[in-house]
Amino acid sequence: MVACFVTHPLDLAKVRLQTASKPGQSLVSMIIQILRNEGFTKLYSGLTASLLRQATYSTTRFGIYEFLKEKYALKLGHNKTPSMAALLPMSMVAGALGGLVGNPADVVNIRMQNDKALPKDQRRNYRNAIDGLYRVCRSEGWLSLYKGLTPNLVRGVLMTASQVVTYDGAKNVLVEYVKMDPSKKSTHFSASLIAGLVATTVCSPADVVKTRIMNSRESGQGAISILRAAVKTEGISFMFRGWLPSFIRLGPHTIVTFLVLEQLKKFRIGL
Repeated sequence: MVACFVTHPLDLAKVRLQTASKPGQSLVSMIIQILRNEGFTKLYSGLTASLLRQATYSTTRFGIYEFLKEKYALKLGHNKTPSMAALLPMSMVAGALGGLVGNPADVVNIRMQNDKALPKDQRRNYRNAIDGLYRVCRSEGWLSLYKGLTPNLVRGVLMTASQVVTYDGAKNVLVEYVKMDPSKKSTHFSASLIAGLVATTVCSPADVVKTRIMNSRESGQGAISILRAAVKTEGISFMFRGWLPSFIRLGPHTIVTFLVLEQLKKFRIGL
């Protein structure tokens, strides 16, 4: 949630770029457009939904992953580090469960972030995340909170596997071969930067498709039809639309997340 607050304006610009009808706009021009047309405070549109998403999605995936990793490490015994092959399935399970738990907040989050980009007669005008959840259930049915679940599960698996496993692997390499101190923030920063780069690249296609489905007003539109239509009209490169803003957002987000996580571990808060 700390990382989410720091990077929310970048996430907002990323969502706007991914749902734009015409490609080609840059991250900077999108932020300038928001500032000019909507004002500074609108850079934090949908913040309550973003915080709720992290409180559900990220808490679940990090909590389950750390729990499974700790139990497996106890079986291995002292001074033995779990291999990446062992960590990968743990991260995939954690990511899928995180995606499932966090999907309702994610639907509301994307809608709130993109609301001002829509024509006035199409805007949903959710007051906050709770209001958004209530109104989705009331007007569209509670199943609409799980719109885009399939690509969100795929993204959750890819994100968690690429993010946490890469972080643990990069951290081990930096400690063993570069001789960096495992307790130093510089080590955590370097490993999380590598993890953010890998995660952005791996997750970009699923993230773009998920964003479009959740923002769509058509209830029957699935991942395959969205994918087919987008490839036909925009080309295969659409899957990496917004990659740079995604990395600019996910890089700092990953760094702050793991820096905070390491401090929580250090002081044994919740872990």
